[in-house]
Amino acid sequence: TNTNLFAIMVHVLGESIRHAGHADILREGLDGRTGLRPEHEKPIDEETRAGYRAKIEQAARSAAPIKA
Repeated sequence: TNTNLFAIMVHVLGESIRHAGHADILREGLDGRTGLRPEHEKPIDEETRAGYRAKIEQAARSAAPIKA
């Protein structure tokens, strides 16, 4: 296949952005901070986060049930 530099650059940029987002989610879970700088931080609403997680888990379970 023919691949050009632009396609490679777009792919690398997309992957970098996705993985940076994953790292930020992990950091938030570890230190409880939501911003890069103190002036941009917002408190994490644990109740809302737990509800959202339950909603996502339920959707995943109903989409692909585990058969035991």
